[in-house]
Amino acid sequence: MAEAALDTVRNVLQEFPAAARDLCVPRAVPYLDEPPSPLCFYRDWVCPNRPCIIRNALQHWPALQKWSLSYLRATVGSTEVSVAVTPDGYADAVRGDRFVMPAEHRLPMSHVLDVLEGRAQHPGVLYVQKQCSNLPTELPQLLSDMESHVPWASESLGKMPDAVNFWLGEAAAVTSLHKDHYENLYCVVSGEKHFLLHPPSDRPFIPYGLYTPATYQLTEEGTFRMVDEEAMEKVPWIPLDPLAPDLVCYPSYSQARALHCTVRAGELLYLPAMWFHHVQQSHGCIAVNFWYDMEYDLKYSYFQLLDSLTRTTGLD
Repeated sequence: MAEAALDTVRNVLQEFPAAARDLCVPRAVPYLDEPPSPLCFYRDWVCPNRPCIIRNALQHWPALQKWSLSYLRATVGSTEVSVAVTPDGYADAVRGDRFVMPAEHRLPMSHVLDVLEGRAQHPGVLYVQKQCSNLPTELPQLLSDMESHVPWASESLGKMPDAVNFWLGEAAAVTSLHKDHYENLYCVVSGEKHFLLHPPSDRPFIPYGLYTPATYQLTEEGTFRMVDEEAMEKVPWIPLDPLAPDLVCYPSYSQARALHCTVRAGELLYLPAMWFHHVQQSHGCIAVNFWYDMEYDLKYSYFQLLDSLTRTTGLD
């Protein structure tokens, strides 16, 4: 009897993503030609938890005309920044039975730029991607070239951003599939970012596992080794690469439907809280994102229920 009931719940869960897609998930990420009013942003995008790409949202930023690799060299070239270094470009990703975090090195921005421009070499793949507001804390010289927040979003959400982050890296630097509990306003200043998105309703098809945390260490010989973080608890993470999914191990993922979009210079992606995302970029892409803490409201509670049922019924 209990197994029959579990089978019923599994069937309902597997039908749920398609029903959600028919009702409220766009087939492609919509474009807006200008920033919405605070009311429209909240009503049309935040409340229904729908992404959009907004054009002409950054036209008033001096950064849009100024920020280039040569400008960064002249303005912040001598500044040391935190750089994620990995052997394959994947920071915070599952490798075997480990969740591996990048080696964190403090490097002059000029060295990062030398590597990006082919003037120097460095073992592995470099990515300036340290969160926790690395832009105001590590690169305050750049703040005058942009706004410190997104005014219409701050008014709409009733708060200021929790973090303002700066991103710069090689084309090989990839962000593995994950979700965040933040309303994310992602601004591309130079180059382009390629996003693969899944709505929260696809959770029954997205596998999770618990992994021993480890960190890459760069040896004196220029090779990488993984060192376990023994004091940390196991980390829940998605082991699947959506660009080359192992459908033998994760057959349910074949039923998920990803949205693909490219965010170009001058465009802003509104990435709603709890949306799964995987990110690639053009070589030397420069971007800034604003994280606004999400509201832990009924949408959050519904997702937690969906997540719990997915794990309890063994769909993971």
